Amino acid sequence: MAFKPALDVIGWGMAKKPIYKFIDLFAGIGGMRLGFEDAGGACVLTCEIDSDARKTYELNHKSPDKEHSYAEDIFDLKSSDVPSHDVLVAGFPCQPFSIAGLRKGLKDKRGKVFEEIIRILKDKKPAAFLLENVKGMLSHNDKKTYTEVMKPMLEEAGYKVKEAVLNSMTHANVPQNRERLFIVGFRDESKSREFQFPEKIKLTTTIEDLLRHEEAKERHFYTERFDCYAQIKRELKSEETLYQWRRQYVRENKSNVCPTLTANMGAGGHNVPLLKHGSKIRKLTPRECGLFQGFPEDFKLPQGMAESRLYHQFGNSVTVPLIARIAKQIAKVL
Repeated sequence: MAFKPALDVIGWGMAKKPIYKFIDLFAGIGGMRLGFEDAGGACVLTCEIDSDARKTYELNHKSPDKEHSYAEDIFDLKSSDVPSHDVLVAGFPCQPFSIAGLRKGLKDKRGKVFEEIIRILKDKKPAAFLLENVKGMLSHNDKKTYTEVMKPMLEEAGYKVKEAVLNSMTHANVPQNRERLFIVGFRDESKSREFQFPEKIKLTTTIEDLLRHEEAKERHFYTERFDCYAQIKRELKSEETLYQWRRQYVRENKSNVCPTLTANMGAGGHNVPLLKHGSKIRKLTPRECGLFQGFPEDFKLPQGMAESRLYHQFGNSVTVPLIARIAKQIAKVL
């Protein structure tokens, strides 16, 4: 089901004092923040360059100005303006390493942000960090980009590093086939040895649990007015799974879970998962995409924002319950 906080120590203004402080880099709409707040953390800095994502973020995350600051471009963020913190959290841009992208890696300007993360780690020396990216980072450039460049840079910054590829449907009880690379580092070698990534858990949440049919509007339904309608109608045969329209063909998810939500959902009308409901066919709503990322049911969507932007934001985010499980493992050893 949708994410529900497990602890009563969540951000600011709660009854208990936060266990640790963290900074939220490349924050998007705050999925990482939700997970780390659930593990008892308090966010002291948010950095996000996308103005629409910041609107959604600020609508859902309220912090006293004296305890929290915002930044836009990490290239303009001076280390002296970064407050002291215990954990650095960053879901940095994945396009340079994604199979769906050009895979330019660190040569891409977006790949250069990794060097900025290293700069902050060296200058502020937090006790730990969590980085998130596509699993393709591990195989990029015949595995040399990560094993011969990125991991040594993290180690040279003073950290003992562990990495794992985890799937939302096997590690978060969220029915989405979403594999992502998670990199964790600790300055204390003993804490690195103690840290363990969360184990697999049983998937009990179903697709139907997260669908909100009553909220779907006319614009979400496919009809004869769409050129691709005949092909989609012919190929969508089951109500038990979700599909994707990939510009020229329909892809069925054989695992009866949601296919990977992507940042280019809604761009040109493709990639948003499709479902068959009786005789009707429609795409997921932005709210449903949020639920398939484990966001809370009451997560606010900005009024008047284009749905294409909302699809992008959820596809570009993280699966919140999975982040919460990793954050609790980090908190456990700090």
